[in-house]
Amino acid sequence: MPDIPEDPTTGPSGHPQTPDPAGPGPAQDATRVFAGYRELLFSIVYNLLGNVADTEDVLQDTWLSWAARHRDPAAGEIENRRAYLVRIAVNHALARQSAIRRRRETYVGPWLPEPLVSGDPPPDPAEPALRAESVSMALLVVLETLTPLERAVFVLHEVFGYAHPEIAGILGRTPAAVRQLSHRAREHVHARRPRYQADPRVQRQATERFLAAALGGDLDALLRILAPDVTMWTDGGGKARASVLRPVQGRDRVARMIVGVTSRAPEELEVRYRTVNGDPSAVLFADDSPFAVMVIDLTPDGEQVRGIYTVTNPDKLSRVPDGAEPPAAAEPPSEDPGGQAP
Repeated sequence: MPDIPEDPTTGPSGHPQTPDPAGPGPAQDATRVFAGYRELLFSIVYNLLGNVADTEDVLQDTWLSWAARHRDPAAGEIENRRAYLVRIAVNHALARQSAIRRRRETYVGPWLPEPLVSGDPPPDPAEPALRAESVSMALLVVLETLTPLERAVFVLHEVFGYAHPEIAGILGRTPAAVRQLSHRAREHVHARRPRYQADPRVQRQATERFLAAALGGDLDALLRILAPDVTMWTDGGGKARASVLRPVQGRDRVARMIVGVTSRAPEELEVRYRTVNGDPSAVLFADDSPFAVMVIDLTPDGEQVRGIYTVTNPDKLSRVPDGAEPPAAAEPPSEDPGGQAP
């Protein structure tokens, strides 16, 4: 039996990496094909589960199933390797949903998806290709309210562009059943989150204005930038200081909560602007270690903040890249709010 890489899905940093071909013949071919689709599989599974460790476990299970298929001398030729790997990965992800949901029932405080943080924002963050498969933190939170099958159909159809008959083959359902799931999921999502995506430059400017007011303890400025129905989620997992046990709603309550929390924050916080789940956002560092990831969601006109998502659970910050850069200036950004529909 040819050698199979022990773990072809993750590297020392904890992020998925290309497998190291371990031998000739079927094993090398299996590794090469899996490596070619690894990023696609990671993106699909992460959008189904919202957690990097669970995603890596699913990728490992997918690799083991894929490698075993290649070792079987009686197995026939696979006509569409991409579709075959996606089907394996999606079904492994669905099989884990019950255990994941049980684990979250005992989670302390609000649960937010683990943020995917990249380095500096791309030179042109408005480029559609750079954001095509990125699902925002705000949308991931809404997807948590779907059933596992509804979420799978929504992600595959709305995010990755799979047709309903293709999804039916992946899930082992009829096309009619998939269309019904798709309609239900789309109605559910759009009722909670209108089809709107802020211009990335507007998002960056609003993030800067918000942080200047929050870290400066400027209550009046916060009251101006926050929407009346704003909601703030803080995911500390019971492991971070000043963990909030439930979402806070309403402009006045959120503004006063922010002022109270920032008054007790470490004095030497550095703000480094990063791309989080495809959106311009911010990572706060204390003593050169990640302290919080902060993502805001804007109203359709781009003028006010309607959602604040703050992750302070150290377990969810362990994969945040710490590429150093000079601290961001705290001066007010240019006032040019606005937004555009996708």
